[in-house]
Amino acid sequence: MRIGELAARAGTTTRTLRYYESRGLLPARRGENGYRTYDEHDLRLLRQIRTLQDFGFHLEETRPFVACLRAGHPEGDSCPASLAVYRRKLGELDSLIDELQAVRAEVGAQLARAERARDELAAEAEVPGGPEPVCELEGRTR
Repeated sequence: MRIGELAARAGTTTRTLRYYESRGLLPARRGENGYRTYDEHDLRLLRQIRTLQDFGFHLEETRPFVACLRAGHPEGDSCPASLAVYRRKLGELDSLIDELQAVRAEVGAQLARAERARDELAAEAEVPGGPEPVCELEGRTR
């Protein structure tokens, strides 16, 4: 198949395929007419790359999976190097989750402080002679 057909079947662009070729991930063979030609194996490689990228893997992280498929393995993630990339990515995700949970806790604590302050102002406003709560941003639009 030619580059346009491969791109269409994989749901990507010919520009992306040329980029993958330039990075050595998806080498193209050339027909007698000079056009790039691909086969079902190339489609499988491309789908593996795209799936990993959808999972958040960087393009360079897909190399072990591509090498595994090129070596004839039925799945690109069955080789030791691919498994190592999965493990490393899981570690990165765990760290990111920890960071996000810490940020979430801080935002939650700030929200609780803000709500307490609002409630205190509202309570003071109910006391005769207490301050009027004012929110300068209420009703504003961008």
